[in-house]
Amino acid sequence: MNTEAEMSAVAGAHEPSGAPIMHKQLSQLVVARLREAILSGAYAPGERLVEGRLAEELEVSRVPVREALRALASEGLVEVRPRHGAVVASLKPSDAREMIQIRATLEGLNARLAAEHRTPQLIQKIEEVLTEGKAKADAGETAGLLELNARFHDLLYAAGANMILGDLMRSLRDRTRVLFIKPSDEEVRLTWDEHAAILRAVQFGDATLSALLAERHVMRAAQHYLDRNAR
Repeated sequence: MNTEAEMSAVAGAHEPSGAPIMHKQLSQLVVARLREAILSGAYAPGERLVEGRLAEELEVSRVPVREALRALASEGLVEVRPRHGAVVASLKPSDAREMIQIRATLEGLNARLAAEHRTPQLIQKIEEVLTEGKAKADAGETAGLLELNARFHDLLYAAGANMILGDLMRSLRDRTRVLFIKPSDEEVRLTWDEHAAILRAVQFGDATLSALLAERHVMRAAQHYLDRNAR
């Protein structure tokens, strides 16, 4: 894949003298590809991420790779260790449990608020994402599911109508992404079935059930990681 050539073509089509724009687009593309590789399990927790090797694999210079690693470190997917360089982030089981407990509580609160403040427009948008996500999950298609999952939750945060809570959950979601690496096909289908149940509860305005389902969803989705890394 000639990433740099690909982005050069994109920039040339939209910005005749847009070197800064091209660089920004290239960096964003490298971030997206490395994020997808980490979340798909192509790079395991604790594995070193060598700038030179990644630059060669992606057919780019080291600069966008270095920027991408910094961006992914801010998301909690990468750790930069002194004298060791960048590695795929891993979490101690105790830290993972604490983060998941907090995230489950906040997701439950947001679902409760979404049931109370839902609007037909947002519900329709969430339904559209749900339909697409479930179709892909049921067919065993993984392409685009990460983005659809993020979109589902972002729209649910919007339905909750609490900007501070939404910002907190996005930050925590980034920090806990490593817990959901490489789910099985069955796990993916179950995730979207649970999304559907949460949305139904929100649509009916059942705040208590919405909160309960959202909390259980987070705890169940992280349980595989917690069990595997039990001490």
